Amino acid sequence: MYITTCYDVTMRRVELSPDTLTDVIEQASTMLRQGGVILYPTDTLYGLGADAFSDKAVDTIYAIKGRDEKKPIHCIVSDIAMAEEYAEVTNDARLLFERLLPGGLTVILRKRKNVRGGIARGIETIGIRIPHNDFCIQLAGAFGEPFTATSANLAGHEHQWSVEAILKQLGPNAEMIDLIIDAGELPPSAPSTVVDLSGEDPLIVREGAIAAADIWNAIRAERDN
Repeated sequence: MYITTCYDVTMRRVELSPDTLTDVIEQASTMLRQGGVILYPTDTLYGLGADAFSDKAVDTIYAIKGRDEKKPIHCIVSDIAMAEEYAEVTNDARLLFERLLPGGLTVILRKRKNVRGGIARGIETIGIRIPHNDFCIQLAGAFGEPFTATSANLAGHEHQWSVEAILKQLGPNAEMIDLIIDAGELPPSAPSTVVDLSGEDPLIVREGAIAAADIWNAIRAERDN
């Protein structure tokens, strides 16, 4: 169905359920290939998705959020194999992938030298996420490449848990969203925990859905073996 917001913009809106999953994935992957932006549910928050390595699509994400372009945006992949195509997966990263993912964790790694454009412009790292969410994982597989993983809220504003509240917060910026995937109101959750493994020592950038202690315990247990 189509919806019209109070900002006089008509967007394609589809409801996500077990019965519509396959069709919605097809619509979403087509939109990503066309350079569009989707609003979609994850295991933590609603996110804004676009082709992670398209300059134009990523620019649109920054514009929607009003986000400082110096602040990196991360991406969703379907599995470790896809992550390895774009990032240098360290032993610590592989350990966390195996023990804590899929789940609410973003792992920052050094990008591969051939990875350019979009979220990889001007930086040497890339943030990888594998959510505990069938829609996200299947969409990454259908699209065949990473797509952006950033919360669907204005920069500096509180997270919202329903499509209606998100659109209200985004205001006129919502006009830049091409496809809305509505899974209903999500249960309140912290955003993903972010751990930087691109340097010599692990660094917890943000503690969120996964406790920092769980990350340290997993890494230390492996190193002690």
